[in-house]
Amino acid sequence: MLVGVEIGRSGHFDRTLDELALLAESAGDTPVARVIARRQAPDAALFVGSGKADEIKLLVQAHQAHTVLFDQAISPAQQRNLERVLGVPVADRTALILEIFAARAKSHEGKLQVELARLQYLATRLVRRWSHLERQSGGIGMRGGPGEAQIELDRRMIDERIKATKERLKKVQRQRGTQRRARERNEVFKVSLVGYTNAGKSTLFNALVKARSYAANQLFATLDTTTRSMYLEAAGTSISLSDTVGFIRDLPHKLVEAFRATLQEAAEADLLLHVVDAASPVLDEQMIEVERVLEEIGAAGIPQILVYNKLDALEDSQRPRGLVDSLERPGAGPRVPRVFVSALTGEGLDLLREQIVQAMQAHGLNDLESAPFAHNLNDRHEHEQH
Repeated sequence: MLVGVEIGRSGHFDRTLDELALLAESAGDTPVARVIARRQAPDAALFVGSGKADEIKLLVQAHQAHTVLFDQAISPAQQRNLERVLGVPVADRTALILEIFAARAKSHEGKLQVELARLQYLATRLVRRWSHLERQSGGIGMRGGPGEAQIELDRRMIDERIKATKERLKKVQRQRGTQRRARERNEVFKVSLVGYTNAGKSTLFNALVKARSYAANQLFATLDTTTRSMYLEAAGTSISLSDTVGFIRDLPHKLVEAFRATLQEAAEADLLLHVVDAASPVLDEQMIEVERVLEEIGAAGIPQILVYNKLDALEDSQRPRGLVDSLERPGAGPRVPRVFVSALTGEGLDLLREQIVQAMQAHGLNDLESAPFAHNLNDRHEHEQH
């Protein structure tokens, strides 16, 4: 059961709950019904208020729903109260995203980052979350001192795991930093793909570098940053191209924090390819959200090329007259180049490569023929095949 609550005049409320439905499907759930509520302020006890909670309960029973998913963040107390009233587990958008991330993370670093975010989220849910945690434990052979509450022991264990996970992450991040510095010493021009989740970044990445990164029509198909060398014939040199995790509305702050190392590839890039789903009816809102996260990770000032992907999904009447023009970045001032492409069919990719070369020249790499890799044909072909 999907529930969306519009609080006051919230600017980015999704009345369709389509994105929450996609998130649910990505987590392996099947949405059976959708409920929209409107409140001036959240109800302290039940978030939606007792009347709406009773209405949701009847729908849960009618549809035999196993879980109720909220599109907004709910407090531990509200979650506990709702579960008591509805008689089924309740989760919010943050928990759902964390579940998807936990299932999709493949690299050691990605798994550690998800583990850290989940532990930090769980720590807030320990406040009277489960009744068994309220029992006192003590005496000979028991963990902790006499009378120490189970909840305190669990919190202490979680704190210790958070600390240990942070230490392990630091070690992995140092290794990543060493690799990044090696690329910097080679003076490789660094390009990062950023964009809203499911905009087609991984498909575009594969098309540009002939890689085999996992790409699927689902939210958060890619969690781990992949970097490959990409040869640009017009420049006579290679650049490094990185595919990063997709952004999403209301991305939990703890996840942005936990994935800071992964997103560091974007923050330290020379150029960002901001990939946009040209066929999305809410592309403006999605672009604004991406800009907001870029600001948060310190990447707002990096030069951009807007890549309007999924040209193949547009009706003939929606297709642009030309595939290259310029556009103002939402809330970010100056106009930037825009290229319409189809990562699926390859249309417009040559024009995108030309725009990347122009961005390199603007960056100051005018003497491209003398750049690293320019004359090493064997290395170049090896990179492309890899």
